[in-house]
Parts: sequence; C-alpha cells; structure tokens
Amino acid sequence: MPEDDKKMAEGLQSVILTMQIVDQVARTGKGVGVTSLATALGTSKSRIHRHLQTLVQQGYVFQHEDSERYEIGHQLVSLGQAVLDNSGLIGSTRDSLLALRDRLGHSAVASQLTPDGMLVIATVPGRSPIEIGVRVGSLLSFHGSAQGKAATAFSSEAFQRRVLTGDLTAFTEHTITDPAKLSAELDEIRRRGWATAPNQAALGLNTLASPILDGSGAVCGTVGIVDLTQSLAAEPGPEHTAAVMETARRISVLMGHSGPLPFG
Repeated sequence: MPEDDKKMAEGLQSVILTMQIVDQVARTGKGVGVTSLATALGTSKSRIHRHLQTLVQQGYVFQHEDSERYEIGHQLVSLGQAVLDNSGLIGSTRDSLLALRDRLGHSAVASQLTPDGMLVIATVPGRSPIEIGVRVGSLLSFHGSAQGKAATAFSSEAFQRRVLTGDLTAFTEHTITDPAKLSAELDEIRRRGWATAPNQAALGLNTLASPILDGSGAVCGTVGIVDLTQSLAAEPGPEHTAAVMETARRISVLMGHSGPLPFG
C-alpha cells in the first residue's frame, strides 16, 4: 500500500474510533472507564486513553478529578442541542409554518405530543391586524383542542382509551366531555385527516390541525392554523384542510416518516 494511502487509512480508522468512543460515553449515563471502553471497542487501553485526552481537550468529554470514569462534556451537550434544534420537530416546522401562514393568512402553530397534553412549540402570527393564536409553551388538552384530538385519533388504541377514560374537563359549554361523543369524533378525524375545535378550548376561537408522524410511524405532534370562529369556520373549506394536511405530510417527511400517511 502506498504511504499516502496508508496514512489516509490510519486517519480514517482514528476518526472511526473517536466517534465510537463518543458514542459509548454518550450512551453510558454514569460514565465509563478506559478499560471498559477498550474491551467494548476491541482495542488497547493506551489507544483509548490517547483519544480520550484529545476529546477532553476539546470539551467533548470530561473526567472527574476523583474518578477514572469519563462522561459527556459541555461541547457535546451543546452540539446535541444544536442538532435537536435544527433537525427536531421545531427545526422541521419552521419554514413550513411560514409557508402555511403565507398561503392561508391565519396564524400557524406546531405542537408536540407529551404525556400530559399538546405542547405548543412554534407559532407564526397571522395577517390579521389583531393577533390571534396561542402562546409557545402552552399545554393543550387532548379532548378540548384540535391539536389534541388530531394527535389522539392517530395514536394507539391504548392511548385513546387513556384519553377517553381520563378527566374530560369542560373548558366551555361546547367542550366535548362525553366519552362516546368524543370517540365518534375521533373516528371521523381518522377518516378525514384533520380536526377542529370551535369554541371548545376558548369561546370565539377555532383551530384546524393535522397530525405529524415520525420515522417510526408514530404521532409526534400536530400542525395547524388558529383564528377567530368568524374567520375559521367549524367546517373549514377544502383549501384550508388541503393546505394543513399537505403541511403535515411535508413535516412528517422531514421527521423521517416514509410511505403514505394514514389520511388524505
């Protein structure tokens, strides 16, 4: 093997080992020692130690003064957060929300599925001179919001049972609190691919939402539009429903979903 090719191969092997070390350290919550790393990666302790020292200098791992174990460092945490911000649900919805708002004129919103409700993670104000929407950080119910109903309808049967047998609080007189009626609406949402909640979370407000699926095919969030009921009807027109579902499909692809979606 020519000398240049040999050096290149050695360099690639060094990079591979460095990435393997980072992976092992990141996946071991309580830290990991040199011996354990050498055993797991099938190489010498001296070689592992050299790579670790470089990673320590760069801030990707650190070693406690009173311990021989290594843990993830601030630089790796910062890198992980940057990746999450740009490739996670927030990053995947950014441009799509703007496009949805520009297309329809209503406020656009993205929410993330959590065990306790739909967490609003991103919003874009509408074109109206009066700002209508929801605040980032708001937690919306599964039964009294379009976001919650859209996510629940396409979640597992076990999750749906949890919602239907849970606390169905009446936020307004229009909130659906009867499990049978809510179950029937979830069936309709699955059929058409979108949900609304006119006057159900707050009087005078309506939302149209569709689910976002991730790479595993599971619901991870929703995207939709929000406006006054006088501007966003209880039964939105085909232009509105098509735009929201198309946006949900686009974001789902960015989240790693492949194949057809179970709606539209």
